[in-house]
Amino acid sequence: MAFVPKIEALICTYCTYTAADMAGAARMQYPATVRIVKYLCTGRIDILHILKAFEAGADAVMVSGCEVGDCHFLEGNLRAQERVEYTKHLLDEIGIGGERLEMFHIGASDAPQWAEAVRQMTERVQALGPNPLTVKRHSEVQVEEKS
Repeated sequence: MAFVPKIEALICTYCTYTAADMAGAARMQYPATVRIVKYLCTGRIDILHILKAFEAGADAVMVSGCEVGDCHFLEGNLRAQERVEYTKHLLDEIGIGGERLEMFHIGASDAPQWAEAVRQMTERVQALGPNPLTVKRHSEVQVEEKS
């Protein structure tokens, strides 16, 4: 059975969600591996939200907000970028891998960039394989079933 990644996208309402919506309306082709969680601004995304996504079984997390210098809440996307960079280091330290997390800056009218970002993350995660936490859980369940 082929590995199909589960990618959670934490995105802002004003820019990235509009681009994702436009990509869908235009019937742009991109992998159906992403699940969207919409925030008013990516500045509201907490490190715990990202970590909980991995704990819940996401193989990767995309954070995507307004283009740099164009945030509707002035600097929310810059705060999100700082949190993403910090969380990448945490993910490396706990053995999940920081490369499973990425920040994108996608404008409201840039639907092709959204589709490309989803493709990039899907290819990256397919190369990395499943989230180590879910692999560990599956192996623990199999051991318990054998007992």
